[in-house]
Amino acid sequence: MTRLSVNINKIATLRNARGGNVPDVLQAAKDCERYGAQGVTVHPRPDERHIRYSDVRAIAPIVTTEFNIEGYPGKSFMDLVLEVRPDQVTLVPDPPDVLTSNAGWDTIKNEAFLKEVVQEFKNHDIRVSLFIETDEKMIRNAGKTGADRVELYTENYARQYPIHKEKAIAPFIKAAIVAGESGLGLNAGHDLDLNNLRYFAENIPGLLEVSIGHALISDAIYFGLENTIQMYRRQLTF
Repeated sequence: MTRLSVNINKIATLRNARGGNVPDVLQAAKDCERYGAQGVTVHPRPDERHIRYSDVRAIAPIVTTEFNIEGYPGKSFMDLVLEVRPDQVTLVPDPPDVLTSNAGWDTIKNEAFLKEVVQEFKNHDIRVSLFIETDEKMIRNAGKTGADRVELYTENYARQYPIHKEKAIAPFIKAAIVAGESGLGLNAGHDLDLNNLRYFAENIPGLLEVSIGHALISDAIYFGLENTIQMYRRQLTF
């Protein structure tokens, strides 16, 4: 069964818009787990416009499922991850001012850099995943960095799904096969939602985990957080 990790960045965005502590990000992390999430994901950025570094430090000891921290491996991010020791770190090639993750790693150009970063995290028993697109060469080379997993960047799938779902899924199926051949575990995330998630999960071999934030938190406005998490869990149960 594919696991559901809930990205709570958008809850922090709402809190930060008003100041104070409403909604309570720590309580949200606890509630996501209590309502059925099998992991909690955060993506702290240098400007702390949503999840703050202090949030990460506070959330780490209360997560009882899986704690996944996403981000670009600059010094401050690496120091934070090594301090809190999450179960998984997902490395993304985001420049500091990017609105949201919008590209995967070039694992050929950045092989030496990634090898060094990955080894540092693995020295501290932290599982490492690389955010990546469906380019087979990049996936195969991800295996050379020492990473444990890759996370497929699924925006293209989500965008094409309403037009031609078979065409949308095809490169991701191939990418999943290549990941398996390369000895890499497989995660996925970005723009997966209640409309496209089941079809994706049903067709992607070896899919271990999806990380979903924006769509899930948006759906929770209408359906409630507990009900929404259960709705997403049902998309992954077949």
